[in-house]
Amino acid sequence: MTVNGRTRSRTQNRQHRTQAERREHTRRALLDAALKLMDAGESFERISLRSVTRAAGVVPAAFYRHFQSMDELGLALVDESFRTLRAMLREARAAGLPTTRVIARSVEGLFEQVLANRQHFALIARARTSGGVLRHTVNNEIRLLTSELATDLARFAPLRAWTTDDLNMLAGLLVNTMILHVAEILDLPTNGGGPSPEAVAEIARTAEKQLRLPLLAVPHWRSQP
Repeated sequence: MTVNGRTRSRTQNRQHRTQAERREHTRRALLDAALKLMDAGESFERISLRSVTRAAGVVPAAFYRHFQSMDELGLALVDESFRTLRAMLREARAAGLPTTRVIARSVEGLFEQVLANRQHFALIARARTSGGVLRHTVNNEIRLLTSELATDLARFAPLRAWTTDDLNMLAGLLVNTMILHVAEILDLPTNGGGPSPEAVAEIARTAEKQLRLPLLAVPHWRSQP
């Protein structure tokens, strides 16, 4: 009985794993299908549930086992992008590098993420100016990025006497500058492939200089309590 019981348990565990793997495979297929449709020139707002399920090779009813709506699918794509981006920027700031190298590494890492996940970031850029739940979520994620950066900035000796409001102001300047240059990357022509490496490098150089500029004022700024 014990042996048979163990055998049944192992079989059930394998079945559960297989079911979970199938579910994850279908969920991933739906997310990738939405990205593929956007790659073909469709805006997320114009993509229908049926076109996503058709591209993913599943029946429409299968969609609702993973997402309640297309908005929820969009939120999952936004979450994927910001989760990876936050981890990358956190790693760059925690590396103990001089400030100029932190900026350079952050710009480099950000642009790598944008180029590797172009459609994710295109969705984020469009969501910021659209209505509804996606815009609200993207703006919340940007506020979280700004808050995390402000917390890290407070660890630098010249900034330890700064107020929270001033730290958030500086962090906001840096984050908004990065967002501006992400939009420039997304606007570069791709000609059927990736954008020109030279054009990307030029935007990176400009971004790094513009991010360094506010930091030059740091030693001269006095926070008012």
